[in-house]
Amino acid sequence: MKPKDGKSNQPDKNCWTVSSALMVFVLCGLSFYLGGIFCSEKERYESRDISKVVETSTGITSVPLQIKAVTFPECGLKFQDYTPCTDPKRWKQYSYYRLSFLERHCPPAFEKKECLIPPPDGYKAPIRWPKSRDECWYRNVPYDWINKQKSDQHWLKKEGEKFIFPGGGTMFPNGVSQYVDLMQDLIPEMKDGSIRTAIDTGCGVASWGGDLLDRGIITVSLAPRDNHQAQVQFALERGIPAMLGIISTQRLPYPSNSFDMAHCSRCLIPWTEFGGVYLLEMHRILRPGGFWVLSGPPVNYERRWRGWNTTIDEQRSNYQKLQEFLTSMCFKLYNKKGDIAVWQKSSNSSCYRKLDVPDSYPPKCDDGTEPDSAWYTPMRPCLVVPNQKYKKVALQSLAKWPERLHTIPERVHDVRGGSGGAFKNDNSKWKSRVKWYKKLLPALGTDKIRNLMDMNTVYGGFSAALIDYPLWVMNVVSSYSPNTLAVVYDRGLIGTYHDWCEAFSTYPRTYDLLHLDGLFTAESNRCEMKYVMLEMDRILRPNGYALIRESSYFIDAVATMAEGMRWSCRKEDAEKGVEKEKILICQKKLWYSSKQNSR
Repeated sequence: MKPKDGKSNQPDKNCWTVSSALMVFVLCGLSFYLGGIFCSEKERYESRDISKVVETSTGITSVPLQIKAVTFPECGLKFQDYTPCTDPKRWKQYSYYRLSFLERHCPPAFEKKECLIPPPDGYKAPIRWPKSRDECWYRNVPYDWINKQKSDQHWLKKEGEKFIFPGGGTMFPNGVSQYVDLMQDLIPEMKDGSIRTAIDTGCGVASWGGDLLDRGIITVSLAPRDNHQAQVQFALERGIPAMLGIISTQRLPYPSNSFDMAHCSRCLIPWTEFGGVYLLEMHRILRPGGFWVLSGPPVNYERRWRGWNTTIDEQRSNYQKLQEFLTSMCFKLYNKKGDIAVWQKSSNSSCYRKLDVPDSYPPKCDDGTEPDSAWYTPMRPCLVVPNQKYKKVALQSLAKWPERLHTIPERVHDVRGGSGGAFKNDNSKWKSRVKWYKKLLPALGTDKIRNLMDMNTVYGGFSAALIDYPLWVMNVVSSYSPNTLAVVYDRGLIGTYHDWCEAFSTYPRTYDLLHLDGLFTAESNRCEMKYVMLEMDRILRPNGYALIRESSYFIDAVATMAEGMRWSCRKEDAEKGVEKEKILICQKKLWYSSKQNSR
């Protein structure tokens, strides 16, 4: 329709063309400007052309990832014991309910540190195992709180330049060996290879776990970062397996039905509060037939109550309530003597059928609660009932140690693509690889390397191939990978779930060797390489090693990043027959902050 004056309603075509062109020009310019702002910093670390490919005589091949050289600055001296996800400076941001502020709370991306953690002034190479079990350098872990507050319990004592560990504890001031001897009398399965894996909640300086190593039992010693100052760091400095952690509102990062034994020695965990939810978590991670050991309140309350700032009636009530909770969870009192009481988790399905009665407590967890889900998974006041389809998960059904190490675990069939054949092939593969590793890194298998971490294991094959050497391995399974951690535990090894986009639950300078098998290939779509590498630098000891097995595409970029962290690296071929992977062997140099006196 035309207007009355006969003119069209459409705008002048020339004007429209000029306006459109001007708008496109402005938008392109703005896009280019903003792109420069947001990408300029990122280009320092990322490839010049990640997706570039070239044609060769054998076909199309990806060009290896290349990144620009980078040098990371030193962090300030106040960061020498920095634990990003359990940082005391951030505690006030979180709830004090059930001490949840002591759980993992990682900083957001914009608060992540891009600097290298300095060692304490006067840091020395750690004392070597087994001497390190009884002593460590004071300057490596310069914290006096436990020495001053627990001197009467003989946790440790300072002598000259060293801390000495007499093996004492709150419930065993006269020495841990005598305490464990009594425990073995109560639990004969500790002597014959039946019990292999244990967890110590509220571990102190890990004297219990340290003593068990000579008895063929490997323990995850667990304690939070709290006013005790560096309990876990003392353990790892001495060469004893340990992690930062607390039983609070989240499940512990371990699969269900995995530990053979759990221990609490006056660990101050309120077991009967909050509907017994902490006992329910112990039930979840203990395998059927496994043992829970408690020493301290309210055990032996008849003789001990006067020293606990309480009344005998209150402690009697607490003990009765504890016993009622444990019975309702299908635990039975196995043995008791003096300050030690032992309960055993039932492997009899008839006990769990009693929970089908309406309004019974605790209720069974519904089918929507995955038993092995344990990475930022809230605890629930319900009981995880052992799956009756498993016939060889209960303690009495497992092969005894050390035969257990190479026995095909029943739960390997739950893994996608898992089978007995795949398990055996994995064992053979890692025996061959470790033999090659030892040629490339002769220090492997000697007393120079004690604390190891396999940062992305499958079945624990790397750890199993090293079992005859004086070392231990923390096996890490990615929270985004197929769940194989239950298989690791079923063969008598230890490990944890973790997401490498975040910091690990440990102190700086706690591992002698970090092993990676295609980690960057697997996680490059989620985790930025520089933050993974900086976390590796944080937890690796000075003069420690990183053994990085990676695709040819990533290996040069990793080497460039490592050089920026003051590591010395060399690239080697993988074992015979493997052409698409390379091995990078790096050593972290010992350096001191420019603001310190040490040189």
